[in-house]
Amino acid sequence: MSDEIMTVIRLKFVVQVLLMGLLTMSASAQKKLNVVTTLTDLQQIAEQIGGDKVKVISIATGYQNPHFVDPKPSHILKLGQADMFITTGLDLTNGWAPPLLASSRNTKIQAGTPGYVDTSIGIPLLNVPTSVSREQGDIHVFGNPHYWLDPTLGHIIAQNIFNGLVKLQPANEAYFQANLKVFNATLDTKISEWQAKMKPYAGTKIVAYHDQWPYFETAFGLKIMGFLEPKPGIPPSPSQLAKVINTMSNDGISVIIMSPYEKADAANLVAGKVGGSVLTLATSAGAFKEVKTYFDVFDYNVNLIVAAFQKTSH
Repeated sequence: MSDEIMTVIRLKFVVQVLLMGLLTMSASAQKKLNVVTTLTDLQQIAEQIGGDKVKVISIATGYQNPHFVDPKPSHILKLGQADMFITTGLDLTNGWAPPLLASSRNTKIQAGTPGYVDTSIGIPLLNVPTSVSREQGDIHVFGNPHYWLDPTLGHIIAQNIFNGLVKLQPANEAYFQANLKVFNATLDTKISEWQAKMKPYAGTKIVAYHDQWPYFETAFGLKIMGFLEPKPGIPPSPSQLAKVINTMSNDGISVIIMSPYEKADAANLVAGKVGGSVLTLATSAGAFKEVKTYFDVFDYNVNLIVAAFQKTSH
């Protein structure tokens, strides 16, 4: 066989290999990523950035306490098929997420791999304890993990998710970047609206059931003066409720905020003693039927709080 013929054969082989590589890259770029998140808020943001390149499901629902989610075989199955796992990080879901990840035996989404995304990276954490002991109740050792309740931190969450998507599908970076830009612009517009509504009530004192609102408090200029729980995770005691009633009476506080998964009995008792109101806020997307998106969380909460403040001021 002549050298010319051999050269032609080699060229054809090289072209075929290149074409196969391009086809593989194209197929990879077109394949929808299976994404599993711990929370619905992360699901919502991932869907907005990933667009039609992703299929996203959340393990926790929007009305569940994210600390306590019962692991199910269906969760393990979903994680086993996932290309990406997105978590709030810190210790919010330590009771159930790590065991589920381990049981999935999916090496693509374990901590330290490109398919594992921790959205707490870069978050300025609040309530970081200087010491930890059992006497303090349910203390979060890394700081308060409910950071998504400050909408300004939604930008950091979105950036972390974007970074993760690009690692898995670099061919779609421009697409993800365009979606991230739209998300950030929309979020900035909404933040301006929410803060304008809350501005007249800056510094207003309120009470909360559980210490999960420091980021929300910071974002909107509220002042949480006490909690129905004597310590985080410890049910309200008669002596603590008496203390809160006294605080609300002395400081003219009329609003108690709580979560959908907390029992309202104690809050209603206290509110009745001081002529106040109990507001059950949305802690995540899906908390109530009208709270479908991450933006809806703040639309719902801000409108509910403003209406309560307006009623009190009249």
